[in-house]
Amino acid sequence: MINISLMGQLETADGERSLACEIEDAMPVKLLLQKQGRKLRQVTRLLREKKVMVTVNRRVASEDTQVYDGDEISLVAHDGMSTKGLGPSFYE
Repeated sequence: MINISLMGQLETADGERSLACEIEDAMPVKLLLQKQGRKLRQVTRLLREKKVMVTVNRRVASEDTQVYDGDEISLVAHDGMSTKGLGPSFYE
């Protein structure tokens, strides 16, 4: 199981700040997030735009970092994102 924590103003489409995912094989962070579908669609978009910082097991990482069962991922928005930029209208 991999735990994903969303920090700052990030949250899932359902308003959650953390989620757990089962994986069988190692995969890059970006693929793991894409596999979560609608739940993390906006977070995935911000990642593509380089507006999200990624850490894996408390170490700075990238969207291409391989993650394994038991890892912990933290994602935080950066680049001047504010509550206005990530408010309810953000998840249309």
